[in-house]
Amino acid sequence: MISGSSGEHTKKNPPRVRAAAALRYDSEENTAPKLLAYGRGVIADQILDAARAHNVPLREDAHLVELLGRLQIGQEIPPELYQIVAEVLAFVYEMDAKYPG
Repeated sequence: MISGSSGEHTKKNPPRVRAAAALRYDSEENTAPKLLAYGRGVIADQILDAARAHNVPLREDAHLVELLGRLQIGQEIPPELYQIVAEVLAFVYEMDAKYPG
């Protein structure tokens, strides 16, 4: 699960709307992770709430969320995102090992 809100809050620069994306990767079914969910504002909050309720590790990355928001739900990530998504998946596996259950 990746979340983020880009932009600094100032008088000249209002806060950005929160965004969240969820990825799913099954090496037996897919060649690359797929975008499972994406939303902004209230939908992002619901995605994050669902992740927390199921103990899914969260990672803040505004740039990646913005890039994932350009994909269609169910679409595999493009090769250009493999490296950054691999880093996110490594983070998730590390968190799962560190905090099982």
